[in-house]
Amino acid sequence: MRFMLALLSGVLLCGNVYAEETKPKQLEEVVVTATREEEPLKEKAQTIGVIKEEDIKDVKPSHPSQVLNRIPGVWINTTSGEGHMTAIRQPLSGSAVYLFLEDGIPIRSTGFFNHNALYEINMPGADRIEVIKGPGTALYGSDAIGGTINVMTKAPSLTPEIEITPEAGEYGWYRILATGSNTWGNHGFRLDLNDTRSDGWQEGSGYERQSATFRYDYTPNITTSIKTVLAYSDIYQDTAMTSFLSKADFETRPLYNYQTFDFRKVDAFRLSFDIEKEVSEGKGLISVIPYFRLNEMDMIPRVTSTFSNHSNTKFQSFGLLGKYRYDFEPMKTRLILGVDLDYSPGEYFERRIIVTRDTTTLKYTSYTYDTSTTNNYDFDAAFTGVSPYVHIETSPFAKLRLTLGARYDDMEYDYETHLAPNANRPENTKKSFSHLSPKIGLTYTFTKDISAFITYNNGFRVPSAGDLFKGNNGTASTAVNLKPIKIDSYETGIKTGFLDNRITLDTSLYLMEKEDDLVSYKPNAATTQRLNAGKTEHKGIEIALGIKPIKEVGLDVAYSHAKHTYDEYRVSPTVDYSGKEMPLAPRQIINSRLYYAPSIFNGGKIELEWVKLGSYWMDNANTEKYSGHDLFNFRASYQISKGWEIYVRVINIADKLYAERAEKSGTDLQYGPGQPRTFFAGITYNWGGK
Repeated sequence: MRFMLALLSGVLLCGNVYAEETKPKQLEEVVVTATREEEPLKEKAQTIGVIKEEDIKDVKPSHPSQVLNRIPGVWINTTSGEGHMTAIRQPLSGSAVYLFLEDGIPIRSTGFFNHNALYEINMPGADRIEVIKGPGTALYGSDAIGGTINVMTKAPSLTPEIEITPEAGEYGWYRILATGSNTWGNHGFRLDLNDTRSDGWQEGSGYERQSATFRYDYTPNITTSIKTVLAYSDIYQDTAMTSFLSKADFETRPLYNYQTFDFRKVDAFRLSFDIEKEVSEGKGLISVIPYFRLNEMDMIPRVTSTFSNHSNTKFQSFGLLGKYRYDFEPMKTRLILGVDLDYSPGEYFERRIIVTRDTTTLKYTSYTYDTSTTNNYDFDAAFTGVSPYVHIETSPFAKLRLTLGARYDDMEYDYETHLAPNANRPENTKKSFSHLSPKIGLTYTFTKDISAFITYNNGFRVPSAGDLFKGNNGTASTAVNLKPIKIDSYETGIKTGFLDNRITLDTSLYLMEKEDDLVSYKPNAATTQRLNAGKTEHKGIEIALGIKPIKEVGLDVAYSHAKHTYDEYRVSPTVDYSGKEMPLAPRQIINSRLYYAPSIFNGGKIELEWVKLGSYWMDNANTEKYSGHDLFNFRASYQISKGWEIYVRVINIADKLYAERAEKSGTDLQYGPGQPRTFFAGITYNWGGK
């Protein structure tokens, strides 16, 4: 605590001359992620979900799902601590089909994807979050085929600010959030700190994190700006992944945990410099963003009787995002030319472990290392990507906006094993991939309140280093020859707002067709293989409704209905899943919030949230189904005086027994229990800020 206060004080005492606010307030909502430029949301020919700063402050998320699941078609579950898996217009998956960004920079390299990467971001301190649903490959490259989540850091305040939020909750939950910010002249600083500790609501699932985000903005003149962001997270969790239980244990003792020694430790460091220079009398802009990433992970993931390992991974990245933008007078044309460069050398070390399980308690009590080398890995894999792109927007007619774009990705892995090649490990090799990803979109503005769009996007995703070079039980030759996923996406939608946006209704229809989808297949309990699944189809409707009849009352509804199907998936001559629905893919997802903000609350409010997850198949053969669930959450805040706010929140107020994830493995049904009723309370003190 003293350390935090010292850091915050240092930020504030750096100067005593404060800048005046010069930027006018935005009259219409703008987004950045769609084009890497700030542009009106209604002009974008795609569906983009936005989580605003006020929403993040209201929720004060202890997990990314608590804010991101408010967007139609988004389902992020909880594994352990802030661990998660993601579903955006696709089944819930830990595969690299989503791109996670911070200020437009990928959190991780394409070659070293981690489905938990969002927990490396200090999300409670974010300014806003934008979610592009569907492929964003034409602009952002591989991994951006299911969706892109861009978490944006907060700019320095224009006047001195300190904010401290201590929070406590059940199951040993403790968190303190602290912010210090200041601007003087053309210099601005912001420091956001997060110290979180929890015993975990499931036995043996303790969690700790310490993270810091430092941002320095410098504007040497009216045409030049430099933004520096340094982010660091140190994360430790006792249970590395979902702790599955048998059906009987799930129903009778859902807080039980078979895992006793699995863990995950992550150290993540990121440094970037965003340098922008206006040229051509403000019509052009040159942007250069060099960045550096360093990530280390040590873990024993979820233990099973037949498959467990201890792995260490480390990678560093040296990258550059370059961009040139020019605005033409004719037809309100905007041209963006860019290139992304990424060089990420990585190290991977894994040793198979032999576990001991108590047959009475069913707990995994200890382990020894497998003396054989068959299932061990020790290799280096350097990923290199060179990706130029072009993006054009123009208005041939006043109400019509045309968007064209394309990106060419040229990628290579340089793989070198430090162990003898065998059936599980390929020989030293280089693997290259390339792909051209086009996009086209049309937006038509009927009135200032109504616009419609139609768009086509093509995308792809290369296999990760783990996909290619970890054969998993005798499949090295198959793994190293895995193909990239290719996807064609078609979408149309309408965006409306009436009565000064007191009523908003956004609706979209989409169809995505994937070829060579990467899936995990278990021919038996001891074997997991990565395979290209032929063809899959994903289609659905998404609706975002907002109603605010009076200033004090509002209702927000996020609804999606989707169907995800294997068009072609023949695993073997005797195993064919073609025509089956994909597992972990609920047809229906609803998130609805009713809130009341009376004047006597002095800016505080009461919110009741309803979360519905529909039923879904637990296996590829569609023999077992999870029935789905309904959850209710409660939040309330009250401004007790200027700068002071108290708040409470209750997760799962009905204490509903539910599964965060349910699946069938072999003949076994496995359930990852969800969070029971949990109370949290905190207080926020804010001084200054503007």
